[in-house]
Amino acid sequence: MRSEPTEAEAKLWSGLRAGRLNGAKFRRQVPIGNYIADFVCPAAKLIVELDGSQHADQQSYDTRRTEFLVSEGYRVIRFWNHDVLRSCSDVLESILRHVDVATPLPGALRLSLSPTGRGVFEEISA
Repeated sequence: MRSEPTEAEAKLWSGLRAGRLNGAKFRRQVPIGNYIADFVCPAAKLIVELDGSQHADQQSYDTRRTEFLVSEGYRVIRFWNHDVLRSCSDVLESILRHVDVATPLPGALRLSLSPTGRGVFEEISA
């Protein structure tokens, strides 16, 4: 695991951390199997990967990695470092669209796992 993020990772993390992206909680450098995901939103089962120039030469590795992460139930979206550096707000907007698709709206019906309502659908306010 890298202790020093790239400039693009630091910039994107500043927009994702502490629920800054519409309340979505992200974690960075998350181990999943034998891989380390750059950014993960557990509630949306979404992984955001940033790719630098080295990824142009390792497409087969990235494909295997993405297939594994998808098999674990995640959706994976990728951005080039230069896209983050050039227009981080556009990247964050794109990520938010993916989070919103996967995250239930407040008041939506969700499966309750409380001891008294196990297996019962109930309205839960967020």
